[in-house]
Amino acid sequence: MSKLEKITFRPEGEEPVEFYVLEQTRIGGHNYILVTDAEEGDGDALILKDMSQDGEEESIYDVVSDDEELKPAKPPISLSANHTNHI
Repeated sequence: MSKLEKITFRPEGEEPVEFYVLEQTRIGGHNYILVTDAEEGDGDALILKDMSQDGEEESIYDVVSDDEELKPAKPPISLSANHTNHI
């Protein structure tokens, strides 16, 4: 397994917290990261949404706690490989 990227969050008035980035994606114009507190083995995972504006030096992340936020805007299209046209 390749080494995971480690990022450090510095919440105001709190001690820094380190997380390992498992995945990154962009949905609806926002960047999201899936992070864990353990590089290997079982750990707690969080989905974080980047709330910073383009061009900002530091990123601002919020924890995503609403499953609805991650659902696609349109339902996926189902295609059948067995569809035939009759002439």
